Amino acid sequence: MDSTPVSCRGLSTYYHLDGKQLEEQYRRHLSDFFTWDQLAHAEDWILFKDNIGSYLSIDEVALTQGELYTVITNKSAKGKKGAIVAMVAGTNSDRIIKVLKKIATRDRYGVKEITLDMAPTMERIAKEAFPKATRVADRFHVQKLAFDALQQIRV
Repeated sequence: MDSTPVSCRGLSTYYHLDGKQLEEQYRRHLSDFFTWDQLAHAEDWILFKDNIGSYLSIDEVALTQGELYTVITNKSAKGKKGAIVAMVAGTNSDRIIKVLKKIATRDRYGVKEITLDMAPTMERIAKEAFPKATRVADRFHVQKLAFDALQQIRV
């Protein structure tokens, strides 16, 4: 049997309920949202220490209205449950390093490889937060550089 998650809106459509009200009731009464240990700082950063693995990725992501976040993910989760290790608002390396250092030193030193783009801030974060990890340039950024260089030669 498939265990595909269903949203509150999906349930509300199926059962002819008010989706907004169902979401609100779930958040206020059924979930642990208001007792969540990260609620106080969740707008600035979230950290899931248990999701750390040997192979990580770090990149910045633009969400709604140009909000920029730095996201660290566990590659072995392949984008599914347990993939997010940390998500920090902005790209300030000092701030991101401070959050990542909340992970036990033993766990941070256990990271073997971290994939990142070639931005100096990402390099610094990877080097300071995961000093034993091999840093690998993201192939999409390498491809873009090669394509841009080729395009410049053609022009």
